[in-house]
Amino acid sequence: MKILIAGFQHETNTFAPTKASYQSFVQGEGFPPLVRGADVLNLRDVNVPIGGFITQAEAAGHELIPVIWAGASASAHVTRDAYERIAGEILDAVRSETFDAIYLDLHGAMVAEHIDDGEGELLARVRAVVGDRMPLVASLDLHANVTQRMLDLADALVAYLTYPHVDMAATGERTFRVFERLVAQGGSMKYAARRVPFLIPVNAMCTLVEPARGLYEQLALLERDKDVSLSFAPGFPAADFPECGPVVWGYGFDERAVTQAVEALYQKIVADEPRWEVHFLTPDEAVVEAMRLGRDAAKPVIIADTQDNPGVGGDSNTMGMVRALLRNGAQNAAVGLIWDAQAAAAAHRAGVGGTVELALAGRSGVHGDEPLVGTFEVEHLSDGHFRFDGPMMNGMRGELGPVACLRIDGVRIAVSTIKMQMFDRNLYRVAGIEPERMEILVNKSSVHFRADFEAIADSILVAKAPGPMAADPSALAWKRLDPAIRLRPMGAPLGELPATLQRP
Repeated sequence: MKILIAGFQHETNTFAPTKASYQSFVQGEGFPPLVRGADVLNLRDVNVPIGGFITQAEAAGHELIPVIWAGASASAHVTRDAYERIAGEILDAVRSETFDAIYLDLHGAMVAEHIDDGEGELLARVRAVVGDRMPLVASLDLHANVTQRMLDLADALVAYLTYPHVDMAATGERTFRVFERLVAQGGSMKYAARRVPFLIPVNAMCTLVEPARGLYEQLALLERDKDVSLSFAPGFPAADFPECGPVVWGYGFDERAVTQAVEALYQKIVADEPRWEVHFLTPDEAVVEAMRLGRDAAKPVIIADTQDNPGVGGDSNTMGMVRALLRNGAQNAAVGLIWDAQAAAAAHRAGVGGTVELALAGRSGVHGDEPLVGTFEVEHLSDGHFRFDGPMMNGMRGELGPVACLRIDGVRIAVSTIKMQMFDRNLYRVAGIEPERMEILVNKSSVHFRADFEAIADSILVAKAPGPMAADPSALAWKRLDPAIRLRPMGAPLGELPATLQRP
């Protein structure tokens, strides 16, 4: 078969301070930079869904028609310009090329300036060209906000099973296997889906710990026993539109088996509702506890600065945790990454061994955050080029622009020109910081850092310093969310939410 393939990924926090421009996708910001045509096929060796799909499709002898792949770090809305330019390239290829099927590597939680449901809109535009009979499958992020429109328009949607997302390429492979079954049967699969009636905090979604770990173990057992494809997307609880929230869904050729499997998984999720809550520390509590643990630890104590995670829409530049480290006299501590291009440039002008007077970062606009004014010693400089050696983007090259390590008292701060989540140890090393030698590491991340850092961590703490991504979704100023959904596990009920998503 000839299969047209393309990718367009963005996780949108509508409460975040900075939008995703076209340049954000060109840079990638932790994703592979934007690529077109034959260059898309070079992603076959990268841990992204399209890479896994390419590998399997080529091995099966299919001909691929690569169009474009574009991803950018989580942020506020995708600009109209960026959405229309990238979606437009995909649609131009759909109109002009000759092919038998389509695979799209999507996120599932994209909101553009002019469109609530970025993926549903893209699928609708594609369907308007190719019609209802063309096989159309897509992979989704675990944090997808799956909409009815997406379910209606795709023949199959397959989501990640891990957070940290170490199975991105594997999800592309799973999507290909579902695609093969779909084509072999010569018709559409049966489908069932249920919407969970409460929002889940991002930190609770980590599949390395309960209850998410057990939930995905049951998902695997149900897939095997019922011969179905199952997905559970806990959602991205920071997109203010009516269909934000968790959804469980599945496909198969036995309608009863699909319905039973989806229902069983749904019942486990709602039965475990109290377990989806998360306990957070204040910045001072986290630092004091890290210092206590660090006295007898052979490995670093890691603090997740979760509310400024650029992977969920933060700008990676709040100073709350840095101030807490300084206030409590922490020693041999490192913080990364702080996104401040002006500070990085000033450090490069001063040179290694020099000092700079700065008002560092702290420009989130969030109450309680402000720049850190002080004198910093420049300990290390680099051009910001590095390679990902951790599990998530293993082998991919990355670029942060000019990078500096700034030291103030006992705290080293890795400062970058390009924004990126701290999910790979090499993001410290590019700033001259050896993470294994630190007593305390403060990572601008929520969960992804665990993939590469858990092996070197004595313990992991989660702190709630002021930042643009509320760790507790009930703290957000929702205006357009479905009034029936509870804003947190065990939160006050806001009415009954229709549990079953029905195809019209």
